[in-house]
Formats: sequence, structure tokens, C-alpha cells
Amino acid sequence: MVPFLLLLHLAVTVAAGDATTLTATPATITRSDQWITVRWSNLPSPSPLDYVAVYSPPSSGDLDYLGFLFLNASASWATGAGSLVLPRLPDLRAPYQFRLFRWPPGERSSNTRLDQDHDPLPDAHHRAAVSGHVRAEGNGSRPAQVHLAFADAPDEMRVVFVCGDAGRRAARYGLLGRREEEWEEAPAEARTYERRQMCGYPANDIVGWRDPGFVFDSVMKGLQPGRRYFYKVGSDLGGWSEKYSFISRDIEANETIAFLFGDLGTYVPYNTYFRTPQESLSTVKWILRDLEVIGDRAALVSHIGDISYAKGYAWLWIISSNKLSLFRPVLRTIIKFRMPGNSSLSTGTGAPDTQNLYYSFDAGVVHFVYMSTETDFTQGSAQHNFIKADLERVNRSRTPFIVLQGHRPMYTSSNETRDTAHREQMIEHLEQLFVKHNVTLALWGHIHRYERFCPMKNYQCLNTSSSFVYPGAPIHVVIGMSGQDYQPKLGSKA
Repeated sequence: MVPFLLLLHLAVTVAAGDATTLTATPATITRSDQWITVRWSNLPSPSPLDYVAVYSPPSSGDLDYLGFLFLNASASWATGAGSLVLPRLPDLRAPYQFRLFRWPPGERSSNTRLDQDHDPLPDAHHRAAVSGHVRAEGNGSRPAQVHLAFADAPDEMRVVFVCGDAGRRAARYGLLGRREEEWEEAPAEARTYERRQMCGYPANDIVGWRDPGFVFDSVMKGLQPGRRYFYKVGSDLGGWSEKYSFISRDIEANETIAFLFGDLGTYVPYNTYFRTPQESLSTVKWILRDLEVIGDRAALVSHIGDISYAKGYAWLWIISSNKLSLFRPVLRTIIKFRMPGNSSLSTGTGAPDTQNLYYSFDAGVVHFVYMSTETDFTQGSAQHNFIKADLERVNRSRTPFIVLQGHRPMYTSSNETRDTAHREQMIEHLEQLFVKHNVTLALWGHIHRYERFCPMKNYQCLNTSSSFVYPGAPIHVVIGMSGQDYQPKLGSKA
């Protein structure tokens, strides 16, 4: 009987108290802040369906939320007061705001948008409280989303980063042990794109579009092979990033360390328009664990398509770009390579032509070739000519292993019929090139499972031994299992 009296007393206190309040702290997210706490109080007769929605910018309409959290995730929700904790949210170049909504039991949502399970999303009809703004430290001019990649020459390294304006920026870099005053400086070029260049919903709609800022591209040159360099990016006026480091490329190295995977997906710590895979966080954590083990040895990360599954929501793409950097600054020390997947290109864009959809480079004892399965690869096409010429030039005494990577697989046990013609076309136009030039390994994504095939030629298995001696055709491995929804069956994925 006592618990009943206690709950009755609390309900009466809430009903007779002040208006419902909602706060979010800290109001300014500094570099050291890792969490955002949302608190509410004085909520009368709480329902297990009441929720807090996340917005950025604060001018967004009630229905145009980024996502939402049910209050019943707080242990004290039934008292009309509680709190929810979110990990640090990325800078979207606009403040965040939180709004509390009631969802009475038995009331059906009138929202026409459906989630991945075809259930209606919250309709934001009964707003009860609004928080203050939560903004990132600074005015958006400080660099974010810092990434490294090989440039054309072995003694170069490209660094790409994002700022909120197009003002002058640069990369400063120097060898371990050199004073910053002695560092070299490489100018950075800025580019951006606009909402009108997006071709479809939701990318060109208010719910999906977000200001991308300006993408800066700088190339650090004259690097000595296999040495640790320190660097930072930015400007005196707009602010500099933290200092990071990397190991420069050494094409004479006798080993290659690479983290290879596809279809990572993007996890967000709230419910949104479709499921986001928490498993992708595990992949990043495992990479971090292995990086600590390898220490000062050079490494690269290669993602073979569909890295974000943003599905036209620009803010999810920004979160994906921040994903590696959310864990530790050490990930600005490894080299990252990407390629397009079918989900990456599903929205379409009217922006300038994308560059480097197919390319190659040497890293230690491996020659890596990247192809775009979403671009014409038939005989006579520019991509087919590139792959043919590239394989003909490989120095097998220097790089005895050739690893080719593409998104949609040439071989898979999946019976996804919509890709059948595509696979047959790849076998017709590309397989003979791979066999003729002794490609060692072909890596693919798209199918969200791990599959390893024996050396394949014209649908036939040529060799079942585990020897590393070239068996007459490439071994095919599907590695699209790094995070995005697992496909337990062999049929089409959702």
C-alpha cells in the first residue's frame, strides 16, 4: 500500500507544480565535453510514449527532427522527471535544440512518414517544453572532419578537412623532433556544394539538407619515406586543429598493413527515420585496438562502398564523416580510402563531376586497384581502359600481390536477382583481365555478410588448396559485414 500512496503523492505534486521544464547541458560543447545531458521535470501524468526530439538548426519545424528518444529510457520517467545522456553530437554548423512532446496512450500518429518497419513516426503534435540551444565551441571556422589519403607522388600526403567558411586555410607539417616554427606550409583549396544541386528527396528537402560547410584539400609534399610527421590544419584567423601525426608512405617497405571492409553504416544515439547499426561502432573500436598493437608501423583503412547509408540525409553523412574522429584523435594518423557504392549514389547530385571513382596505388608489397561498380566498366569504357593499362604496368617484383576492390560483387552466394545481370556483365568484361594479370585477391561489399570463395574463373572453382601460390584466378571475398544490417538469408536485403 505504501508504494501506491507514494506514487499518488508524486502525481499530485507534479500536477500542482510549475510548468514542464526541459534543459540541455552543456550549452557550449568544448573539445573536452563528451556528453550532453537532457533533463526534464514537472511533467504531469507521463506516458511511456512521451519523447524528446532532437533538432538542428533550432528553426526546424516540429516534424523536421533529426531523431527522438523516449523518456522511458530514464529510470525515473514515471515520476514526471528524469534525464537522458547522449554522447557528444557532431558540429552541424548550427545549434542543437531539444523539444519534449506528449504521446497519449491509444492515440495514433498522423505522421505520413514511416520508419524502416513501416510504422508511423511521431507526429510532434503535443509539444510540452523546449530546451535552450546547445552549440559547438567557436563559430564553425575551426577545422573538423580531418582525413588523410595518399596523393599521386610517393613523397606526398593529402589532408582534407571542413570549415564553416571559405577563408584562407593551410596545412603545416614537420618531422618528429622539429620545432613548429620550422614546419613547412601547404595551402589548401576550398570547395562546396549547394542544396539546389541535390536531385532527390530527402537530400534537397529541409528535413535532409544541411549546410556542408567548405571542404579544404591540401597536399603535404617532400616527405621522407617511412618517417613520422606531425601536422595541423587551419589558420591563425580561424583557428588551428589539434596536432596529429602520420607515418609517410614508403614504397620500398617489405610489409603492408591494411584494414579492409565495406558497408559500415552510421550509428546515431537516438531513433531516426530508419535503423542505424550500432555494430559499426564495434568495427571502429577493433581498428583502434589493432592500431595500438602495431604502434609506429604504417597502416591504411580501405572502405569499399556504402560507408554511411545516409540515404539522402546530409546530417547523417556529416555524422559518418565524424565517426572515426569521435573516438580518438589517433585516427587522424592512418590513411583512409573510399569508393562509391550503390547506396552512396542513390540520391543523385547535380554537383560537378566526381573525381577518382577508380584509381590505384602501391603500399608496401601490395598494388591496390579500386574500381567503381557504379560506373561503366564494359570493354572500351574509360574505366575498363584504366584497369587494363594499370594491371599491365604493375611491377610484380616490387608488389607481388594485387588486391582489387569494388562494391558490388562479381561472385556471391546471394540470390538477389536485381544484381544478376550486373554480375554477369562483370564476369564478361572484367574477369579475363583479372585472370590474365594474376590478380591475387578481389574484395567486394554490398552483401552484408562475409563470404570467401576459392579461385574462380567462369563460375568454376580452380583450386581448393590454402597455398598462397597464385592458383590461376583471383580469390573472391565479400566483406560487406562491417556494420550495416546483417543479411541472415540469401535473398534481397531491406
